Amino acid sequence: QLQASGGGLVQAGGSLRLSCTASGSLLDYSLIAWFRQAPGKEREGVSCVSRGSGSTYYTSSVRGRFTISRDNAKNTFYLQMNSLKPEDTAVYFCAVRAVRVPSSYCLNSIAYVNWGQGTQVTVSS
Repeated sequence: QLQASGGGLVQAGGSLRLSCTASGSLLDYSLIAWFRQAPGKEREGVSCVSRGSGSTYYTSSVRGRFTISRDNAKNTFYLQMNSLKPEDTAVYFCAVRAVRVPSSYCLNSIAYVNWGQGTQVTVSS
């Protein structure tokens, strides 16, 4: 199970840090990721880490502003969001996958079966 937290209301240009705590060890997962879904839009991959490739991925709209990180000792991974924009407003979900797949699936929601409950991020202009 995944427990996401850290959402809230922030002004444009502000920062938030989302947290996702897993019931098991993060080392058990081949992919860990953050997704978001704005009203009327499809769920979008925001950032992920692939254990197989050892790489971190970001969707282009957040690259340079958002940072994904992890604390294996706490079974928790994070999404640090800086320079937030109104278009970042969405429900943010964390997700993990245990079974290894090509890293090309890292930002693809179809690769994930374990999801957190979502946390609302609202950025006011």
